[in-house]
Amino acid sequence: MKTLSAADIARRVAADIADGAYVNLGIGMPMLVADHVPPGREFVLHSENGLLGMGPAPDVADADPDLINAGKQPVTIRPGGSYFHHADSFAMIRGGHIDVSILGGYEVAANGDLANWALPGPKPPAVGGAMDLVAGAKQVWVMLSSHVAKDGTPKVVERCTLPLTGLACVNRIYSDLAVIDVTAAGLVVTDLLAGLEPGQLQAQTGAPLRFADACRPLQPETA
Repeated sequence: MKTLSAADIARRVAADIADGAYVNLGIGMPMLVADHVPPGREFVLHSENGLLGMGPAPDVADADPDLINAGKQPVTIRPGGSYFHHADSFAMIRGGHIDVSILGGYEVAANGDLANWALPGPKPPAVGGAMDLVAGAKQVWVMLSSHVAKDGTPKVVERCTLPLTGLACVNRIYSDLAVIDVTAAGLVVTDLLAGLEPGQLQAQTGAPLRFADACRPLQPETA
């Protein structure tokens, strides 16, 4: 069964962002959201290294090495955008001025706990600005490139086993199989990959799921 690609997930995330929202894009897959803003929509993308009004990735020939996102990837800037000191950027985050923070994740717990900065192994971890982002943003959305890890273990779990980034901070999860809201009553699936049965998703999830009455089908792009 064909699952959603990273671009499909980014497109689905972008569709949920409200016009006028200020949105931080974390390092990794969240950066793709800038490339999939729906036509006619307008929201302001923020990068923690000091950029507001970030646009999509440029063509290789047009890349400016001095205009990059937090992942050191070349980006563009939209009319009216600005760049500024790193400290000012974190004043925006810590001051509660970011409406939505979109991050990647290793594990998300049923209560909204997030682990996204450290995996077992010899490589020293670096949390970056993730802890500030999950504490300061009004909403936290997590993008998972795959619903399960490479070894088949669930990334959506009853309780995180990896070092935590934030407690009860996640509001929504986007994966290659589903969109899941984190609610006080538990995890609620609002969108499900077309052709995937609820029981199949539950079998790949480490926490109980409930399914919305009007659960929407997710269709991978055919192009």
